[in-house]
Amino acid sequence: MATLSRMALTFQSLQQLQRLHPAWRLLRAEHAPLIGAFLDKAFVQPNVRTVAQGILESQLEDLLYCLRLSEGEHAFPRSAKAYLEEWAGNDKGWLRMFYPPGSDEPHFDLTPATEKALAWLENLVSKNFVGTESRLLTIFDLLKQMVFGAETEAEVRLLELERRKSEIETQIEAVRRGDYTLMDRVALQERYLQVVSTARELLSDFRAVEHNFRELDHVVREQIATWEGRKGELLQKIFGDRDQIADSDQGKSFKAFWDFLMSSESQDEFTSMLDRVSELDALKNFATDARFRRIHYDWLEAGRQTQRTVASLSSQLRRYLDSQVFLEDRRIIQIIDGIQSKAIQVRDQLPVSAFHCIADFGSEIHLPFERLLHVPKERFSFASVIQNADGLDIDSAALFSQFHVDKKLLLRQIHQCMRTRALAPLNEVVAQFPLHQGLAELVGYVAIASEDSHAFIDKSQEDHFLWTGLDGGIRQATLQRIVFTRKAL
Repeated sequence: MATLSRMALTFQSLQQLQRLHPAWRLLRAEHAPLIGAFLDKAFVQPNVRTVAQGILESQLEDLLYCLRLSEGEHAFPRSAKAYLEEWAGNDKGWLRMFYPPGSDEPHFDLTPATEKALAWLENLVSKNFVGTESRLLTIFDLLKQMVFGAETEAEVRLLELERRKSEIETQIEAVRRGDYTLMDRVALQERYLQVVSTARELLSDFRAVEHNFRELDHVVREQIATWEGRKGELLQKIFGDRDQIADSDQGKSFKAFWDFLMSSESQDEFTSMLDRVSELDALKNFATDARFRRIHYDWLEAGRQTQRTVASLSSQLRRYLDSQVFLEDRRIIQIIDGIQSKAIQVRDQLPVSAFHCIADFGSEIHLPFERLLHVPKERFSFASVIQNADGLDIDSAALFSQFHVDKKLLLRQIHQCMRTRALAPLNEVVAQFPLHQGLAELVGYVAIASEDSHAFIDKSQEDHFLWTGLDGGIRQATLQRIVFTRKAL
């Protein structure tokens, strides 16, 4: 479960971050100003996700040329390609070098740690304009959404909605009268800067989510290469790790954001609002971001790249399953070939006396489709002529001496036996309430026990039940001990 509390900065945790975290290594690097300035110019300012190696080398060579003119010819003696390969190494971890699908040229992308370092450096630079009103209003709006979204009382929700309705109606009347106030230039610029900052942070969130799935993909590949146990255990562990990421708070938030972004209505509305904001007079002389109008397309491309990482994980699992099936089939074929080879070797060396006999070389095979769809029942013929009986007297009392076993009465009797205890064996119930209806009443108790999932049978003990039949004879039945429990009843 994700925690919202701030993590304490202890000496041990900071010492570990200093030794292992790529962002800290970047800030302590010898050429940290060069790395930060170039990566910010190449990735953060244009708000791009990936850059081809040729383009990135050309940009870095231009920057190195300018720096050598100002800082000296021997300031940065290495080539742009060497610097990029060093920054993408495992010991640095500031860039990620990979090959996109369908391309044989390597591409580069920022790592989440590098983005954190660049964001921290950007906050060190003093800003000419610091907006506070828009952030305060955002906090108020978020708090209102949280309070209203967590409210369980319907009356309180209705009162809040009525209040909003009243405010909207008041604003409508004011607009009809021409009494409304436009947002001034400072307020518009303040909100614009906040939107741009949040938009860039969203692109960083995409990198973080993709990084998590990419790390899972690396772990899966290592486990597949070194796994020696059963295949089912490995698959269970892999899918468990993947579900843990997808079901986390970060994964659920990413899925909800992606679903909203993939809606055509949301894209059209977002594009329309970006166009209208870019045409505002208050922002014409303001230093606006040229790529801001295409920010949602950058989000889509970043989301697609994250989805491709997840698809790569699924493809890796599928190849693993296919290879395992191929290995198992090949092993079976090898065993069959070995049996045939040995049989050929000993076919001319059969023993003189018979050492084994098989009565039947064939086996009975019953295929499912050979079964009949319908087996007609046996027909019986009935005489349609009713003959009169002979003159013997027939006692018809047996036809009218039927009786009914009251299961509710039996349940009450079981309850009465369990007033002071939690268990009631059937023999004790019958001892307190003798069988007046004989075997039928005993069968009624058995039916109650079979319908109750909490009643149980003790097979190690048997109970004997006695009752008097209609003819006055003693009847006896032996059953395995049946025990009723209070929880069951």
